[in-house]
Amino acid sequence: MRLVFAGTPETAVTALDALLTSRHEVAAVVTRPDAPAGRGRKVEPSPVAQRAAAAGLEVLTPARARDPEFLDRLRAIGPDCCPVTAYGALLPQAALDIPPRGWVNLHFSILPAWRGAAPVQHAILHGDDVTGASTFDIVKELDAGPVYGVLTEPVRADDTTGTLLARLARSGAGLLVATLDGIEDGTLQAVPQPAEGVSFAPKLNPDDGRVDWKLPAHVVDRQIRACTPDPGAWTELDGLRLKLGPVSLDVRDQPGPDPVAVPDLAPGELLVGRHAVLAGTGSRPVRLGDVQAPGKRRMTAPDWARGLRSGGTVVPGGTVRLG
Repeated sequence: MRLVFAGTPETAVTALDALLTSRHEVAAVVTRPDAPAGRGRKVEPSPVAQRAAAAGLEVLTPARARDPEFLDRLRAIGPDCCPVTAYGALLPQAALDIPPRGWVNLHFSILPAWRGAAPVQHAILHGDDVTGASTFDIVKELDAGPVYGVLTEPVRADDTTGTLLARLARSGAGLLVATLDGIEDGTLQAVPQPAEGVSFAPKLNPDDGRVDWKLPAHVVDRQIRACTPDPGAWTELDGLRLKLGPVSLDVRDQPGPDPVAVPDLAPGELLVGRHAVLAGTGSRPVRLGDVQAPGKRRMTAPDWARGLRSGGTVVPGGTVRLG
Protein backbone atom coordinates (compact mmCIF):
# COMPACT_ATOMS: atom_id res chain seq x y z
CA MET A 1 0.00 0.00 0.00
CA ARG A 2 0.97 3.61 -0.53
CA LEU A 3 1.27 5.24 2.90
CA VAL A 4 1.53 8.65 4.51
CA PHE A 5 2.84 8.24 8.05
CA ALA A 6 1.87 10.67 10.84
CA GLY A 7 4.00 10.96 13.98
CA THR A 8 6.14 13.38 15.92
CA PRO A 9 8.35 12.24 18.87
CA GLU A 10 11.27 9.81 19.02
CA THR A 11 8.86 7.01 19.93
CA ALA A 12 7.25 7.35 16.51
CA VAL A 13 10.60 7.06 14.70
CA THR A 14 10.68 3.35 15.61
CA ALA A 15 7.37 2.83 13.81
CA LEU A 16 8.54 4.86 10.79
CA ASP A 17 11.71 2.79 10.53
CA ALA A 18 9.65 -0.41 10.56
CA LEU A 19 7.41 0.91 7.79
CA LEU A 20 10.41 1.92 5.68
CA THR A 21 11.66 -1.68 5.72
CA SER A 22 8.21 -3.20 5.11
CA ARG A 23 6.64 -4.13 1.79
CA HIS A 24 4.66 -0.88 1.81
CA GLU A 25 5.63 2.43 0.21
CA VAL A 26 5.98 5.42 2.53
CA ALA A 27 5.31 8.40 0.26
CA ALA A 28 5.47 11.18 2.89
CA VAL A 29 5.17 11.95 6.58
CA VAL A 30 2.97 14.34 8.53
CA THR A 31 4.43 15.76 11.74
CA ARG A 32 4.03 18.68 14.11
CA PRO A 33 5.70 21.99 13.16
CA ASP A 34 9.23 22.79 14.35
CA ALA A 35 9.31 23.53 18.09
CA PRO A 36 11.82 24.42 20.83
CA ALA A 37 13.69 21.37 22.08
CA GLY A 38 16.59 20.47 24.36
CA ARG A 39 18.27 22.45 27.12
CA GLY A 40 18.91 25.40 24.85
CA ARG A 41 15.26 25.44 23.65
CA LYS A 42 16.45 25.82 20.08
CA VAL A 43 13.72 25.49 17.48
CA GLU A 44 14.20 22.16 15.71
CA PRO A 45 12.28 19.78 13.44
CA SER A 46 10.59 16.89 15.22
CA PRO A 47 12.46 13.57 15.47
CA VAL A 48 10.11 12.14 12.83
CA ALA A 49 10.77 15.09 10.51
CA GLN A 50 14.52 14.59 10.89
CA ARG A 51 14.30 10.86 10.16
CA ALA A 52 12.01 11.44 7.19
CA ALA A 53 14.34 14.06 5.72
CA ALA A 54 17.27 11.66 6.07
CA ALA A 55 15.23 9.05 4.16
CA GLY A 56 14.41 11.54 1.42
CA LEU A 57 10.70 11.68 2.20
CA GLU A 58 8.40 14.64 1.77
CA VAL A 59 7.61 16.21 5.15
CA LEU A 60 4.28 17.93 5.78
CA THR A 61 4.06 20.15 8.88
CA PRO A 62 0.59 21.71 8.97
CA ALA A 63 -0.18 24.06 11.84
CA ARG A 64 -3.67 22.53 11.80
CA ALA A 65 -4.70 19.33 10.06
CA ARG A 66 -7.78 21.12 8.75
CA ASP A 67 -5.71 23.61 6.72
CA PRO A 68 -6.89 23.51 3.08
CA GLU A 69 -3.32 23.49 1.75
CA PHE A 70 -2.50 20.39 3.76
CA LEU A 71 -5.69 18.58 2.75
CA ASP A 72 -5.09 19.38 -0.92
CA ARG A 73 -1.52 18.07 -0.75
CA LEU A 74 -2.64 14.89 1.02
CA ARG A 75 -5.19 14.26 -1.71
CA ALA A 76 -2.54 14.83 -4.34
CA ILE A 77 -0.18 12.30 -2.74
CA GLY A 78 -3.04 9.80 -2.77
CA PRO A 79 -2.27 7.45 0.14
CA ASP A 80 -4.16 4.17 0.41
CA CYS A 81 -3.80 4.30 4.20
CA CYS A 82 -2.29 6.63 6.81
CA PRO A 83 -0.62 4.90 9.79
CA VAL A 84 -0.24 7.07 12.90
CA THR A 85 1.95 6.88 16.00
CA ALA A 86 1.94 9.74 18.53
CA TYR A 87 1.17 12.47 16.01
CA GLY A 88 -0.02 14.84 18.74
CA ALA A 89 -3.00 16.56 17.11
CA LEU A 90 -6.62 15.74 16.36
CA LEU A 91 -7.52 14.87 12.79
CA PRO A 92 -10.65 16.43 11.27
CA GLN A 93 -13.17 14.36 9.35
CA ALA A 94 -12.01 16.00 6.11
CA ALA A 95 -8.57 14.42 6.61
CA LEU A 96 -9.97 11.09 7.82
CA ASP A 97 -11.99 10.77 4.63
CA ILE A 98 -9.02 11.02 2.24
CA PRO A 99 -7.29 7.59 2.39
CA PRO A 100 -9.69 4.85 1.24
CA ARG A 101 -8.38 2.44 3.89
CA GLY A 102 -8.45 4.99 6.68
CA TRP A 103 -6.03 6.17 9.32
CA VAL A 104 -4.65 3.35 11.49
CA ASN A 105 -3.33 4.40 14.87
CA LEU A 106 -0.76 2.58 17.01
CA HIS A 107 -1.77 3.38 20.60
CA PHE A 108 0.21 2.27 23.65
CA SER A 109 -2.50 0.67 25.76
CA ILE A 110 -4.92 -2.24 25.61
CA LEU A 111 -8.00 -0.40 24.46
CA PRO A 112 -10.48 0.64 25.71
CA ALA A 113 -8.20 1.26 28.72
CA TRP A 114 -6.24 4.50 28.81
CA ARG A 115 -7.55 6.40 25.83
CA GLY A 116 -5.75 9.70 25.47
CA ALA A 117 -2.34 11.32 25.29
CA ALA A 118 -0.48 9.59 28.15
CA PRO A 119 -1.47 5.90 28.34
CA VAL A 120 1.92 4.60 29.49
CA GLN A 121 2.24 7.21 32.23
CA HIS A 122 -1.20 6.39 33.59
CA ALA A 123 -0.61 2.64 33.45
CA ILE A 124 2.41 3.08 35.73
CA LEU A 125 0.75 5.74 37.89
CA HIS A 126 -2.22 3.47 38.61
CA GLY A 127 -0.15 0.36 39.26
CA ASP A 128 -1.18 -1.73 36.27
CA ASP A 129 0.59 -5.10 36.12
CA VAL A 130 0.10 -5.47 32.36
CA THR A 131 -0.27 -2.95 29.56
CA GLY A 132 0.28 -3.22 25.82
CA ALA A 133 -0.42 -1.67 22.44
CA SER A 134 -3.38 -1.60 20.08
CA THR A 135 -3.88 -0.74 16.42
CA PHE A 136 -7.26 0.73 15.54
CA ASP A 137 -9.14 2.64 12.89
CA ILE A 138 -9.29 6.32 13.83
CA VAL A 139 -12.77 7.80 14.20
CA LYS A 140 -13.95 11.19 15.39
CA GLU A 141 -14.30 10.09 19.05
CA LEU A 142 -10.98 9.98 20.92
CA ASP A 143 -9.26 6.58 20.58
CA ALA A 144 -12.65 4.88 20.25
CA GLY A 145 -12.34 3.26 16.82
CA PRO A 146 -12.56 -0.47 16.12
CA VAL A 147 -9.41 -2.44 16.96
CA TYR A 148 -7.33 -4.46 14.49
CA GLY A 149 -4.71 -5.97 16.79
CA VAL A 150 -3.43 -6.04 20.36
CA LEU A 151 -0.24 -7.07 22.12
CA THR A 152 0.51 -7.22 25.84
CA GLU A 153 3.56 -6.20 27.84
CA PRO A 154 4.20 -6.72 31.58
CA VAL A 155 4.90 -3.61 33.63
CA ARG A 156 8.09 -4.25 35.58
CA ALA A 157 8.52 -3.07 39.16
CA ASP A 158 11.29 -0.66 38.13
CA ASP A 159 9.76 0.54 34.85
CA THR A 160 9.67 4.24 34.12
CA THR A 161 7.56 5.71 31.37
CA GLY A 162 10.74 5.94 29.32
CA THR A 163 11.77 2.29 29.62
CA LEU A 164 8.27 0.89 29.18
CA LEU A 165 7.51 3.14 26.21
CA ALA A 166 10.78 2.08 24.53
CA ARG A 167 9.75 -1.58 24.73
CA LEU A 168 6.24 -0.86 23.50
CA ALA A 169 7.57 1.24 20.63
CA ARG A 170 9.64 -1.71 19.39
CA SER A 171 6.94 -4.36 19.71
CA GLY A 172 4.23 -1.95 18.60
CA ALA A 173 6.09 -1.15 15.38
CA GLY A 174 5.85 -4.80 14.43
CA LEU A 175 2.16 -4.83 15.29
CA LEU A 176 1.56 -1.79 13.08
CA VAL A 177 3.29 -3.39 10.08
CA ALA A 178 1.40 -6.66 10.61
CA THR A 179 -1.86 -4.71 10.80
CA LEU A 180 -1.19 -2.95 7.50
CA ASP A 181 -0.25 -6.27 5.89
CA GLY A 182 -3.54 -7.76 7.07
CA ILE A 183 -5.55 -4.80 5.84
CA GLU A 184 -3.96 -5.03 2.40
CA ASP A 185 -4.42 -8.80 2.21
CA GLY A 186 -8.01 -8.62 3.40
CA THR A 187 -7.27 -11.05 6.23
CA LEU A 188 -7.83 -8.59 9.08
CA GLN A 189 -11.05 -6.98 10.20
CA ALA A 190 -11.39 -4.34 12.91
CA VAL A 191 -13.51 -5.28 15.93
CA PRO A 192 -15.53 -2.64 17.87
CA GLN A 193 -14.20 -1.81 21.31
CA PRO A 194 -16.25 -3.05 24.28
CA ALA A 195 -18.36 -0.50 26.07
CA GLU A 196 -17.00 -1.61 29.46
CA GLY A 197 -13.54 -0.85 30.79
CA VAL A 198 -13.11 2.59 29.26
CA SER A 199 -10.58 4.82 31.04
CA PHE A 200 -8.82 8.02 30.03
CA ALA A 201 -5.20 9.14 30.18
CA PRO A 202 -4.89 12.92 29.89
CA LYS A 203 -1.47 14.46 29.39
CA LEU A 204 0.52 14.99 32.61
CA ASN A 205 1.87 18.49 33.24
CA PRO A 206 4.75 19.68 35.45
CA ASP A 207 2.42 20.16 38.43
CA ASP A 208 1.59 16.44 38.25
CA GLY A 209 5.28 15.74 38.83
CA ARG A 210 5.40 17.41 42.26
CA VAL A 211 5.79 14.59 44.78
CA ASP A 212 3.22 14.44 47.54
CA TRP A 213 5.18 12.89 50.40
CA LYS A 214 1.99 12.32 52.40
CA LEU A 215 1.02 9.54 50.00
CA PRO A 216 2.02 5.92 50.75
CA ALA A 217 5.48 4.81 49.65
CA HIS A 218 4.26 2.63 46.79
CA VAL A 219 2.20 5.51 45.37
CA VAL A 220 5.17 7.91 45.58
CA ASP A 221 7.25 5.30 43.76
CA ARG A 222 4.65 5.02 40.98
CA GLN A 223 4.28 8.78 40.65
CA ILE A 224 8.00 9.35 40.17
CA ARG A 225 8.39 6.49 37.70
CA ALA A 226 5.33 7.63 35.74
CA CYS A 227 6.79 11.14 35.45
CA THR A 228 10.23 9.92 34.30
CA PRO A 229 11.43 11.31 31.97
CA ASP A 230 8.47 13.61 31.28
CA PRO A 231 7.15 15.83 32.74
CA GLY A 232 9.75 15.09 35.45
CA ALA A 233 9.29 14.42 39.17
CA TRP A 234 10.32 17.11 41.62
CA THR A 235 10.14 18.40 45.17
CA GLU A 236 11.29 21.53 47.01
CA LEU A 237 14.04 22.14 49.53
CA ASP A 238 14.34 25.60 51.08
CA GLY A 239 12.26 27.00 48.23
CA LEU A 240 14.44 25.46 45.51
CA ARG A 241 13.13 22.84 43.11
CA LEU A 242 14.91 19.50 43.12
CA LYS A 243 14.43 17.10 40.22
CA LEU A 244 14.11 13.49 41.32
CA GLY A 245 14.87 10.21 39.63
CA PRO A 246 13.11 6.96 40.56
CA VAL A 247 13.22 5.91 44.22
CA SER A 248 13.62 2.46 45.75
CA LEU A 249 11.47 0.74 48.34
CA ASP A 250 14.62 -1.03 49.55
CA VAL A 251 15.91 1.30 52.28
CA ARG A 252 19.08 -0.58 53.30
CA ASP A 253 22.01 1.77 53.88
CA GLN A 254 24.47 -0.63 52.27
CA PRO A 255 24.33 -3.78 50.14
CA GLY A 256 23.80 -7.06 51.92
CA PRO A 257 21.23 -9.68 52.84
CA ASP A 258 20.76 -8.64 56.45
CA PRO A 259 17.43 -6.94 57.24
CA VAL A 260 17.53 -3.45 58.71
CA ALA A 261 15.13 -1.52 60.86
CA VAL A 262 13.06 0.99 58.89
CA PRO A 263 13.43 4.42 60.50
CA ASP A 264 10.37 6.42 61.48
CA LEU A 265 10.38 9.57 59.31
CA ALA A 266 7.68 12.17 58.87
CA PRO A 267 6.40 12.71 55.32
CA GLY A 268 9.09 14.60 53.39
CA GLU A 269 11.70 14.30 56.11
CA LEU A 270 15.10 13.18 54.85
CA LEU A 271 17.59 11.01 56.68
CA VAL A 272 21.12 11.19 55.30
CA GLY A 273 23.18 8.05 55.86
CA ARG A 274 26.62 7.02 54.65
CA HIS A 275 25.38 5.25 51.54
CA ALA A 276 21.72 6.20 51.24
CA VAL A 277 19.30 9.09 51.61
CA LEU A 278 15.84 8.14 52.87
CA ALA A 279 12.68 10.21 52.49
CA GLY A 280 9.62 9.79 54.68
CA THR A 281 6.21 9.17 53.09
CA GLY A 282 2.70 8.58 54.36
CA SER A 283 3.54 4.95 55.12
CA ARG A 284 7.26 4.10 55.18
CA PRO A 285 10.46 5.73 53.90
CA VAL A 286 11.78 5.35 50.37
CA ARG A 287 15.38 5.49 49.24
CA LEU A 288 16.15 8.39 46.90
CA GLY A 289 17.84 7.70 43.57
CA ASP A 290 19.26 10.56 41.51
CA VAL A 291 18.79 14.18 42.51
CA GLN A 292 19.39 17.33 40.47
CA ALA A 293 19.57 20.72 42.16
CA PRO A 294 19.02 23.94 40.17
CA GLY A 295 21.99 24.69 37.94
CA LYS A 296 23.73 21.45 38.91
CA ARG A 297 24.31 18.16 37.18
CA ARG A 298 22.26 15.10 38.10
CA MET A 299 23.95 13.02 40.80
CA THR A 300 23.26 10.21 43.23
CA ALA A 301 21.38 11.21 46.38
CA PRO A 302 24.37 10.47 48.71
CA ASP A 303 26.65 12.68 46.57
CA TRP A 304 24.05 15.44 46.57
CA ALA A 305 23.54 15.12 50.33
CA ARG A 306 27.23 15.61 51.11
CA GLY A 307 26.59 19.29 50.57
CA LEU A 308 23.85 19.16 53.20
CA ARG A 309 26.13 17.99 56.06
CA SER A 310 25.75 14.22 56.03
CA GLY A 311 24.51 12.66 59.23
CA GLY A 312 21.72 15.19 59.66
CA THR A 313 18.10 15.26 58.65
CA VAL A 314 16.57 17.62 56.10
CA VAL A 315 12.96 18.62 55.60
CA PRO A 316 12.08 19.53 51.98
CA GLY A 317 10.54 22.97 51.88
CA GLY A 318 11.80 23.65 55.40
CA THR A 319 15.13 23.79 57.27
CA VAL A 320 18.09 21.51 57.95
CA ARG A 321 17.93 19.70 61.27
CA LEU A 322 21.03 17.95 62.56
CA GLY A 323 20.40 14.53 64.01
